Amino acid sequence: MQFFTELFSNKVFVCAVCGWLVAQVLKTLIHLFFTKKFVAERLIGSGGMPSSHSATVCALAASAGILYGVSSFEFAISLIMAIIVMYDAMGVRRETGIQARVLNEMLDIFADMGSDMSPQDKLKEFVGHTPLQVLMGAILGIGIAFILCNML
Repeated sequence: MQFFTELFSNKVFVCAVCGWLVAQVLKTLIHLFFTKKFVAERLIGSGGMPSSHSATVCALAASAGILYGVSSFEFAISLIMAIIVMYDAMGVRRETGIQARVLNEMLDIFADMGSDMSPQDKLKEFVGHTPLQVLMGAILGIGIAFILCNML
Protein backbone atom coordinates (compact mmCIF):
# COMPACT_ATOMS: atom_id res chain seq x y z
CA MET A 1 0.00 0.00 0.00
CA GLN A 2 2.91 2.32 0.74
CA PHE A 3 4.06 1.85 -2.87
CA PHE A 4 0.83 3.36 -4.24
CA THR A 5 0.85 6.16 -1.67
CA GLU A 6 4.37 7.13 -2.71
CA LEU A 7 3.63 6.68 -6.42
CA PHE A 8 0.59 8.96 -6.37
CA SER A 9 2.43 11.57 -4.31
CA ASN A 10 5.02 11.78 -7.11
CA LYS A 11 4.10 15.00 -8.94
CA VAL A 12 5.92 14.02 -12.13
CA PHE A 13 4.02 10.73 -12.32
CA VAL A 14 0.68 12.40 -11.54
CA CYS A 15 1.25 15.03 -14.24
CA ALA A 16 2.09 12.39 -16.85
CA VAL A 17 -0.96 10.27 -15.99
CA CYS A 18 -3.23 13.32 -16.01
CA GLY A 19 -1.79 14.36 -19.37
CA TRP A 20 -2.70 10.97 -20.80
CA LEU A 21 -6.14 10.88 -19.16
CA VAL A 22 -7.19 14.38 -20.24
CA ALA A 23 -5.97 13.77 -23.81
CA GLN A 24 -7.88 10.48 -24.05
CA VAL A 25 -11.10 12.06 -22.80
CA LEU A 26 -10.70 15.03 -25.16
CA LYS A 27 -9.94 12.66 -28.04
CA THR A 28 -13.14 10.76 -27.33
CA LEU A 29 -15.22 13.93 -27.07
CA ILE A 30 -13.76 15.37 -30.28
CA HIS A 31 -14.45 12.10 -32.10
CA LEU A 32 -18.01 12.11 -30.72
CA PHE A 33 -18.52 15.71 -31.84
CA PHE A 34 -17.39 15.10 -35.41
CA THR A 35 -18.86 11.63 -36.00
CA LYS A 36 -21.93 11.87 -33.73
CA LYS A 37 -20.98 8.37 -32.51
CA PHE A 38 -19.54 7.38 -29.13
CA VAL A 39 -16.68 4.94 -29.64
CA ALA A 40 -15.44 3.59 -26.30
CA GLU A 41 -12.18 2.42 -27.92
CA ARG A 42 -11.21 6.08 -28.31
CA LEU A 43 -10.86 6.22 -24.50
CA ILE A 44 -7.85 3.92 -24.63
CA GLY A 45 -6.90 3.79 -28.31
CA SER A 46 -4.04 5.49 -30.08
CA GLY A 47 -4.27 8.04 -32.88
CA GLY A 48 -6.58 11.02 -33.09
CA MET A 49 -6.71 14.58 -31.76
CA PRO A 50 -4.94 15.43 -29.48
CA SER A 51 -2.05 13.00 -29.26
CA SER A 52 -2.15 11.37 -25.83
CA HIS A 53 1.40 10.15 -26.39
CA SER A 54 2.56 13.76 -26.77
CA ALA A 55 0.45 14.96 -23.85
CA THR A 56 1.90 12.27 -21.60
CA VAL A 57 5.57 12.75 -22.42
CA CYS A 58 5.33 16.55 -22.52
CA ALA A 59 3.60 16.61 -19.13
CA LEU A 60 6.37 14.32 -17.89
CA ALA A 61 9.17 16.49 -19.29
CA ALA A 62 7.61 19.82 -18.31
CA SER A 63 6.91 18.72 -14.75
CA ALA A 64 10.47 17.37 -14.42
CA GLY A 65 11.79 20.71 -15.68
CA ILE A 66 9.55 22.68 -13.30
CA LEU A 67 10.34 20.56 -10.25
CA TYR A 68 14.01 19.68 -10.79
CA GLY A 69 15.20 22.38 -13.19
CA VAL A 70 16.10 22.20 -16.85
CA SER A 71 19.71 21.30 -15.99
CA SER A 72 18.63 18.12 -14.13
CA PHE A 73 19.13 14.63 -15.47
CA GLU A 74 15.40 13.97 -14.89
CA PHE A 75 14.49 16.71 -17.33
CA ALA A 76 17.15 15.67 -19.86
CA ILE A 77 15.99 12.05 -19.91
CA SER A 78 12.30 12.93 -20.16
CA LEU A 79 12.91 15.57 -22.86
CA ILE A 80 14.85 13.16 -25.07
CA MET A 81 12.17 10.51 -24.55
CA ALA A 82 9.46 13.07 -25.45
CA ILE A 83 11.24 14.00 -28.67
CA ILE A 84 11.60 10.35 -29.68
CA VAL A 85 7.97 9.50 -28.89
CA MET A 86 6.58 12.51 -30.77
CA TYR A 87 8.86 11.92 -33.77
CA ASP A 88 7.76 8.28 -33.89
CA ALA A 89 4.07 9.23 -33.62
CA MET A 90 4.38 11.48 -36.68
CA GLY A 91 6.67 9.15 -38.61
CA VAL A 92 6.52 5.38 -38.53
CA ARG A 93 3.20 5.06 -36.69
CA ARG A 94 1.51 7.61 -38.98
CA GLU A 95 2.75 5.78 -42.07
CA THR A 96 1.47 2.52 -40.58
CA GLY A 97 -2.01 4.05 -40.28
CA ILE A 98 -1.92 5.28 -43.87
CA GLN A 99 -0.87 1.83 -45.10
CA ALA A 100 -3.64 0.22 -43.02
CA ARG A 101 -6.21 2.51 -44.68
CA VAL A 102 -4.98 1.49 -48.15
CA LEU A 103 -5.02 -2.20 -47.25
CA ASN A 104 -8.52 -1.89 -45.79
CA GLU A 105 -9.71 -0.31 -49.04
CA MET A 106 -8.21 -3.28 -50.87
CA LEU A 107 -10.07 -5.65 -48.51
CA ASP A 108 -13.32 -3.83 -49.37
CA ILE A 109 -12.63 -4.30 -53.08
CA PHE A 110 -11.94 -8.00 -52.54
CA ALA A 111 -15.12 -8.35 -50.46
CA ASP A 112 -17.12 -6.73 -53.28
CA MET A 113 -15.62 -9.31 -55.65
CA GLY A 114 -17.01 -12.14 -53.51
CA SER A 115 -14.05 -12.86 -51.24
CA ASP A 116 -14.84 -14.45 -47.88
CA MET A 117 -12.89 -11.82 -45.92
CA SER A 118 -14.77 -10.44 -42.95
CA PRO A 119 -14.77 -7.00 -41.29
CA GLN A 120 -12.66 -8.51 -38.49
CA ASP A 121 -9.82 -8.86 -41.00
CA LYS A 122 -9.50 -5.08 -41.23
CA LEU A 123 -6.43 -3.35 -39.87
CA LYS A 124 -6.46 -0.59 -37.27
CA GLU A 125 -6.13 2.78 -39.00
CA PHE A 126 -5.86 5.04 -35.94
CA VAL A 127 -2.22 4.45 -35.14
CA GLY A 128 -0.17 7.59 -35.69
CA HIS A 129 -0.66 11.34 -35.58
CA THR A 130 -0.47 14.37 -37.82
CA PRO A 131 1.94 17.12 -36.78
CA LEU A 132 -1.04 19.21 -35.59
CA GLN A 133 -2.29 16.39 -33.35
CA VAL A 134 1.19 16.02 -31.86
CA LEU A 135 1.50 19.78 -31.33
CA MET A 136 -1.90 19.99 -29.61
CA GLY A 137 -0.99 17.05 -27.37
CA ALA A 138 2.32 18.69 -26.48
CA ILE A 139 0.64 22.00 -25.60
CA LEU A 140 -1.96 20.15 -23.54
CA GLY A 141 0.69 18.18 -21.63
CA ILE A 142 2.81 21.24 -20.90
CA GLY A 143 -0.27 23.15 -19.74
CA ILE A 144 -1.31 20.32 -17.43
CA ALA A 145 2.18 20.17 -15.94
CA PHE A 146 2.18 23.90 -15.20
CA ILE A 147 -1.28 23.77 -13.66
CA LEU A 148 -0.70 20.66 -11.54
CA CYS A 149 2.83 21.57 -10.40
CA ASN A 150 1.48 24.86 -9.10
CA MET A 151 -1.57 23.23 -7.47
CA LEU A 152 -0.06 20.14 -5.83
